Amino acid sequence: MTHAHTTLLVTVTGRDRPGVSARLLSTLSVYPVTIADLEQVVIGGRLVLGALLAVDERVAPGVSRERVFEEVRGAVEKTAVDLDMDVEFAPGGGRVGAAAPDRLHVTILANPLRPGALGAITSCVARAGANIDRIERLASYPVTSIELVVSGADPDRLRADLAMEAATQAIDVAVQPAGLHRRAKHLVVMDVDSTLIQGEVIELLAEYAGCADEVARVTAEAMRGELDFEESLRRRVALLKGLDAGALDAVRERLVLTPGARTLVRTLKRLGYECAIVSGGFTQVTDTLVERLGIDHSAANTLEIVDGKLTGGLVGPVIDRRGKADALRRFAADAGVPLSQTVAIGDGANDLDMLRTAGLGVAFNAKPVVRQQADTSVSVPYLDTIVFLLGVSREEVEAADEDSGSAE
Repeated sequence: MTHAHTTLLVTVTGRDRPGVSARLLSTLSVYPVTIADLEQVVIGGRLVLGALLAVDERVAPGVSRERVFEEVRGAVEKTAVDLDMDVEFAPGGGRVGAAAPDRLHVTILANPLRPGALGAITSCVARAGANIDRIERLASYPVTSIELVVSGADPDRLRADLAMEAATQAIDVAVQPAGLHRRAKHLVVMDVDSTLIQGEVIELLAEYAGCADEVARVTAEAMRGELDFEESLRRRVALLKGLDAGALDAVRERLVLTPGARTLVRTLKRLGYECAIVSGGFTQVTDTLVERLGIDHSAANTLEIVDGKLTGGLVGPVIDRRGKADALRRFAADAGVPLSQTVAIGDGANDLDMLRTAGLGVAFNAKPVVRQQADTSVSVPYLDTIVFLLGVSREEVEAADEDSGSAE
């Protein structure tokens, strides 16, 4: 049950060193007060510790709150002098209640992050009638990532407003509900070509078949949404007719992972998440990625090969735009993860249904039509920045790598 209390906010600042928090909290321990809220941050070697105190009337019934707070002020001021710290006090009042139930996480990615851009985002939050309860840095490289915890905003309105402001400031912003689900098991489903890997597999095959320019033209039309994917795929595959299957070995050797891909998958696996890939490309290539990265689920098209040569046809149903979304649903069911806890990452129009189906759809260095329709977009070339959208800091990633002796 929540009781009405007069509160006292104690804010201590100064050079950070071991034992400061312990000493201050020990000073408070002899008084009949409870800690209603507490937050500490260290930035640039400087500590800021804020404690919101309330008198515990169960321990000291009928006690004068003013007298208790006066004694607390005197004791904390003395401790602050001993520690060579500065201290401020601010009276408060009203109810000491639970955190706002409508909190949102606003994650900002930028390289670099300039004060004007961050100021524009915080002003946008204020115009939405929302309050910023907390600001935390998640990463300083390869990009700067800042997370705001915001309360009192309509999620859809704030997401739309911030998307417009982010485009103006040339930064990336994601808005997600706060809550336990953010710490729960997730399924992350990635497109392959131009997302998990650099480039398009079919274009690599086309180089060996001598039809690279024609295939590239059809690919570009499909990715812009100007051409039905299945039609475009069958047209491109038909151009590969007669190509020796040995070209697939050469293509597998030429695969280049997107920067941060290994770190992303490795970090997700350590968090207990499941990883999946879904591709309009070919199992003859994606199976290699599954084995190389330890992917849990995969779906792709299969090239038909007869007598060691590509026939120009496909085997089985085509994994197209709808097929990718169906695969995400199937993977989620197999993993026992609700769709609200799925993340889909892609770059082309063929990924749109999958991005809409997922709890969080991320357009990664995507075409304009995809950026406009996804929940959020990431325009930096590092795939592991996706972990920041899940609230994982760069320091946590590096600590896990150090513990296991692994690196990108």
